[in-house]
Amino acid sequence: MMQTVPQEAHPPGVDIGEIILHHTSDGYALDFEPLGTISWDKWPDLHLGGLTLNLTPTKHVVFMVFSAALVLAMMAFTKRSLLKQRADRKAPTGFAGFVEQVVLWIRDDLAIGMIGERGPKYAPFLVALFFFILVMNLIGILPWGATATGNLMVTTALAVMVFLIVEIGGFFAMGPKGYLGTIFPHVEGTKGIGAFALTAFMAPIELMSKLTKPFALAVRLFGNMVAGHFVILSLIGIILLFGSWLIGIPTALVLAAILLLETLVAALQAYVFVLLAATFIGLMQTAHH
Repeated sequence: MMQTVPQEAHPPGVDIGEIILHHTSDGYALDFEPLGTISWDKWPDLHLGGLTLNLTPTKHVVFMVFSAALVLAMMAFTKRSLLKQRADRKAPTGFAGFVEQVVLWIRDDLAIGMIGERGPKYAPFLVALFFFILVMNLIGILPWGATATGNLMVTTALAVMVFLIVEIGGFFAMGPKGYLGTIFPHVEGTKGIGAFALTAFMAPIELMSKLTKPFALAVRLFGNMVAGHFVILSLIGIILLFGSWLIGIPTALVLAAILLLETLVAALQAYVFVLLAATFIGLMQTAHH
């Protein structure tokens, strides 16, 4: 008499936590399973006094370089296509026309709209920042991809770069005296000890407000990208965990909808980052008024 051996509800060894951490954490390997894995050894540490550095490129660094190369290639293709279309006296069309409209939108609505007359000087920086973040976000959605903006160190580096642009640009726009006025504000109508006390009280607050801006930029982008990946990978883990068509089909439909939403979020987060950067630059440029 044949007996039916009950099958396990899910494959043995499925660990949702391991799936999530494996795809969101950084490392020294590129995972292209089932095709294979490309890994490399960590370089020796560099010791500079009491500071220890390691310059080994990680997975996120590789995808950052790849994203930058894609942006450069995209802009080169767009330039070549626009020059050819204009030589034929044709209106910009296709992919090149779309990229041109995005660039003009960033220049007119964000750079000039938020910064003012100095906006065109900052437009190339904002355009490069938008496309760089957008491409990094989108690559993380693709199979075998990794979201470099899901690394807090990457978003912090971007935020620090914006911080330096804001402060250095503000310094040259206002001069040393005007720039110091953004840290040690002049309290009108108050003189003597009262003015000194209020300025001493406000200076730490003004300085803290400068430092909270890059912190908000870094954490906002990092949190939004990591949260979306956690949701997607958790749903994939649920499908593997139960190993049932009854659970897998509706979960896969929900997963497809969330992936479409993540595409929108990838573009939205790039826009919000650039919008805040332009706002911070504009506030500093007009602070002396």
